[in-house]
Amino acid sequence: AEDVGGMLRKDLPKEKLEPRADGTLCLNNRSWVPCCGDLRTLIMHESQHQKPSGLLVQPEIPKWKWEKIIMDFITKLPKTTNGYDIIWVIIDRLTKSAHFLPMRENDPMEKLMKLYIKEVVTRHGVPVSIISDRDGKFTSLFWQALHKALGTRLDMSMAYHHETDGQSERTIQTLEDMLGACVIDFGKIWDRHLPLVEFSYNNSYHISIKAAPFEALYGRKCRSPACWEEVRDAQLTGPEIIHETTE
Repeated sequence: AEDVGGMLRKDLPKEKLEPRADGTLCLNNRSWVPCCGDLRTLIMHESQHQKPSGLLVQPEIPKWKWEKIIMDFITKLPKTTNGYDIIWVIIDRLTKSAHFLPMRENDPMEKLMKLYIKEVVTRHGVPVSIISDRDGKFTSLFWQALHKALGTRLDMSMAYHHETDGQSERTIQTLEDMLGACVIDFGKIWDRHLPLVEFSYNNSYHISIKAAPFEALYGRKCRSPACWEEVRDAQLTGPEIIHETTE
């Protein structure tokens, strides 16, 4: 038996306390806390009640449509016959309405700027806040200079950090799953069907706002090029509606 810091250990000759580089001790690759007075209780209390690292600030709730938006890139997609391999996703945080833009991995910053102005600014005005992942496109000096010129604040949030902006990340994840399924279904011509996929998403029920994004944006759903049953909770119109429309 061995008395280690007040803790009696028996029949464990191979177990030894080993020092780590930070000065703490470990036993079987686990941090070892000695039984010295209230030290163990104090350490456990501090570890469970310490503040999370980083600036985990929940974004403000938007007050108007397309005032605060989310941007993300869905990458590593099969390249289409037109050379597209990325989908740029732009979402309004209030209405959940979105734009899906096909892009190429090597598209220059100038094209990003033109698409941003064409698809967002001309349709919805200039947003006051943008949440994006830490993609190099968003950290570039040119991109930040563009937002500075437009009077827009660029909020850099940790990608898929649920405590930072959980609702936004869930929306992005849902769209990634939906768009991924459409890419698989349409193969190398998925970019041709992307506008109808965007329409299908915006005209379908969204459980977080209890309405379709188009209803939240325009006050009612938009007229569809084809008829289908009323969608219910978390149900999106799938690739079959695209096939019916394009035939």
